[in-house]
Amino acid sequence: MTCPPTRAAAPGSPFGSVFLGGFECSTHRRADGRRLDLLAATGHDRHALADYRALARHGLLAARDGLRWHRIEAEPGRYDWSSALPLLEAAREAGMRVIWDLCHYGWPDDLDIWSEAFVSRFAAFAAAAARQVRAVSGAPPFLCPVNEISYWAWAGGEVGRIGPCATGCGAALKRQLVRASLAATRAVREVEPEARFLHAEPAIHVVGGPEAGSAAAAAAYWEVQYEALDMASGRLAPDLGGGPDALDVVGLNFYPDNQWVHGGGTVPLGHHAYRPFRALLAEAHARYGRPLLVAETGAEGSARPAWLHYVCGEVRAARAAGVPVLGICLYPILDYPGWENERPCAVGLLSAPDEAGARRTDGPLAREIREQRARFAGSAQEETDAA
Repeated sequence: MTCPPTRAAAPGSPFGSVFLGGFECSTHRRADGRRLDLLAATGHDRHALADYRALARHGLLAARDGLRWHRIEAEPGRYDWSSALPLLEAAREAGMRVIWDLCHYGWPDDLDIWSEAFVSRFAAFAAAAARQVRAVSGAPPFLCPVNEISYWAWAGGEVGRIGPCATGCGAALKRQLVRASLAATRAVREVEPEARFLHAEPAIHVVGGPEAGSAAAAAAYWEVQYEALDMASGRLAPDLGGGPDALDVVGLNFYPDNQWVHGGGTVPLGHHAYRPFRALLAEAHARYGRPLLVAETGAEGSARPAWLHYVCGEVRAARAAGVPVLGICLYPILDYPGWENERPCAVGLLSAPDEAGARRTDGPLAREIREQRARFAGSAQEETDAA
């Protein structure tokens, strides 16, 4: 038996529930040239309505999902929405509130990512997507223009792991992606002034090792995590056209390996050098003054419930200290094949589909979600009583 949804989102939250489900929607090309399409690989593009309804049964009334730019604009300036409409219509039928990713590491094959055309065509696509979301849902769109600019700049521009598979060009790719994100935001606001935006970036902590100069290098690396948001908000590189009004909801992506020793291994939870997640949340809010979303979080295998338990406790502590955390997105919500080797990654609440489209539920994670929903509802009631 599944408990009814508990509406325990933060005050002013647009999501209706404290938990969201994130559907992995990466569409990048690997270094070997193969394009990934995780919506197809997980079966979500075929079973979207069932997936959304499954989330709702577990009290997740909102989601992150993706509109695949490379499939929608296979020809310059011509939009084919046939890959997107089943998702949009399923979200409407299920009553699911969705943040739509528009560029999740992938772009049309005919475009040069370093060109001016990349920026202008992405802005036009974003405006068209906003109109399409409004037409189907009847509500203002909520969009994530470019997902994880910092990670993409490193993986695609610095170490050549994903497209555009460049090396030593991370700073240039970061600027280009920020330009595209800002252009898309402006274009969307021209056609949908009520649109909301998510700017999702990794939340990290880097500590120095025993080597000379390691502490200073770690501090510099830690500061780099904010560059994309600083550029978007106009604090850095004002020539890109950023400003405070460009930031809406700031998303922080946080996983068990997001803290490490500079030049070394992961700092594990419980280690004396591990920085509490509540401190990272408070730091981001103090820096930008915007509401926050834990835009991605999760662990693999038997670590799933314990990790969620930790993150939820830290979010409640941050909220109690006045940090406006709107919700927590469990990401990915579906098990998926690994990017590089198709290894089955048991990270989700729901498994890969069987031949009939049915998915198994991870029992321990489902129980932890129920427990945390109850705790968030209790803390929300305590806040109301105190007020």
